[in-house]
Amino acid sequence: MSIEANKALLRRYIADVWDHGNLAALDDYLAADYRRHVSPTAPPLTLDGQKQRLAGFRSAFPDITLILEEAIAEGDRVVFRTTMRGTHEGAFQGIAPTSTRVTVALLDMVRIQDGRIVEQWGGPDLFDLVRQLGATISSPESRERS
Repeated sequence: MSIEANKALLRRYIADVWDHGNLAALDDYLAADYRRHVSPTAPPLTLDGQKQRLAGFRSAFPDITLILEEAIAEGDRVVFRTTMRGTHEGAFQGIAPTSTRVTVALLDMVRIQDGRIVEQWGGPDLFDLVRQLGATISSPESRERS
């Protein structure tokens, strides 16, 4: 696929899956052997794991949308910067609903092969998201001292 076709695929993916909540469309955008790298120390998510992850975001933030701020492509990769907006109406990472409207930066890179996303790296600024929800992050050591 061309660089422009890869960027167009990314735009459609954001609109269909994130903005319209069409999680069934994931099979149209993500390859069967898709891998989502959320941490260098954790195994990558599979297609089913990514479906569960996005369903969790949609459950916690039912009105979630992504605004594509910038996309840069080269070869089979597209790096993109988005802004996520949504209202915290469901539990998220153990945080009870707060009805807080959040705005969070995301930075991702995808690798596209045969018209589907096969790998993805990056994600939202979860520390900022948790902060906006009024929660704090502590280490096991700090909890033991409390």
